[in-house]
Amino acid sequence: MPLTPLEHDRRYGELDQVIRAYIGQQADDTPERASLSLNAYLRHTWHTRPWALAVAERQLREYAEHPPGRLRLSLGEFYAVPDVGLPESDIQQWLRCLADHIKHSVTEGAAPSPAVPATHWEWHARFPETAQLLGGWFSQDIVDEFSDHDAAVADYAATTDPHLVARLVGELHELAALPLDEGDYALAAAELGMEVGPPEPFSYGAWFQAVAATLTGG
Repeated sequence: MPLTPLEHDRRYGELDQVIRAYIGQQADDTPERASLSLNAYLRHTWHTRPWALAVAERQLREYAEHPPGRLRLSLGEFYAVPDVGLPESDIQQWLRCLADHIKHSVTEGAAPSPAVPATHWEWHARFPETAQLLGGWFSQDIVDEFSDHDAAVADYAATTDPHLVARLVGELHELAALPLDEGDYALAAAELGMEVGPPEPFSYGAWFQAVAATLTGG
């Protein structure tokens, strides 16, 4: 029978987080250099859940050393590594390479400095509630659901737990503090799921600040 959610997380939960960091990116790690995706995972995890790095290193190494055999494959009791663009024969060595880089980062205390998110995964990991707002309320269907951007923001605020609204406000302030130009803000909006432009006369950056002010009653 397939793994239960609890057993999945015990065996593969953090391994899965590492692999998800490669969505839309190249798995081009080498023993000498960690990829853009792995650096993004390390940067975010060091600054949010540093204890999880040791779990990731162990789960990656255990999976590489003991891949699922025929019985577990037939029962469905295994983690299926998503397609990362590598031949199946290279996956085990790649996982060992990731584990080695994470081990080095932890043992040397080599925490990447805070920076602008570099991958789709990192944008969503760092700004999850912003992604919820932009992807859920500002798709191309907005014109069929709401009269304007303000109505969509009002609907979000009315239907979302106040704690999550407060989290969104914090994320928007953090987003505004990043060293981004208007083109960067447009990219951030797209990465976080926004499929329409900001309302006139706002730029993306100014609109993010206006939404934060609206949600705090400013």
